Amino acid sequence: MRPEFVDFHCHLDLYPDLNGAIAKCDALRAATLAVTTTPKAFPRNRQLAMHSELVRVGLGLHPQLVEERAAELDLFESLLPETRYVGEVGLDAGPRYYRSFELQKQVFRRILNLCADAGDKVLSVHSVRSAKHVLDLIEECLPVDRGTVVLHWFTGSAAEARRGVQLGCYFSVNERMWASPNGRRVLKSIPDDRVLTETDGPFVERSGQPVAPGEVLLVLNEIANMWGVDSETVRKRIVQSLGRLLTNSLDA
Repeated sequence: MRPEFVDFHCHLDLYPDLNGAIAKCDALRAATLAVTTTPKAFPRNRQLAMHSELVRVGLGLHPQLVEERAAELDLFESLLPETRYVGEVGLDAGPRYYRSFELQKQVFRRILNLCADAGDKVLSVHSVRSAKHVLDLIEECLPVDRGTVVLHWFTGSAAEARRGVQLGCYFSVNERMWASPNGRRVLKSIPDDRVLTETDGPFVERSGQPVAPGEVLLVLNEIANMWGVDSETVRKRIVQSLGRLLTNSLDA
């Protein structure tokens, strides 16, 4: 099934009905990366998504959970051969999580090294208040020919976004990123062919309700306004960008 839409970062298992969330993505024809927050969550997600044509599951260890879940890193390593996709991983230097920041860096460095050793991994990466550190570690540990990073909901500076582009990164953007002037400046600094869409559901809400998996029409309209084209043109470009990212294969 050829996708019509791209939702490259969504927490399908945090909706009330995981099976229903997967079915929603297929019904919308939305190529979706179902990120997980712990290695222990990965097997069930993968089992339920096994028969989906468009949902792929990422093996994750969320930086906000590293302090309590770092012991699952060995499990992460053992599961990594089962998937091409990794996420959600990265760093978070926000006030609630800063005390674990050094441990986060150790864990993220090991994840990047594991991915580099394996090769051909696609990573969805969190970088709250830590864009420089994330980019430093990507540059140090994950050569462009050993894997590709998609920076999820990027909130760094425009200069950091440009550095990410130079390091081969893509960027998955959601409708909340238009809420701040800095977010709009950053988006304008990203080349059209490095942009993917995401919902980050259920964390992004609309009118007090979580945005549904695969529902990226609003963000397509925002990108269209910024690029000065119609939303159908944006939709096609995003699907093409996903094809390039995945080397024109959705079956990996």
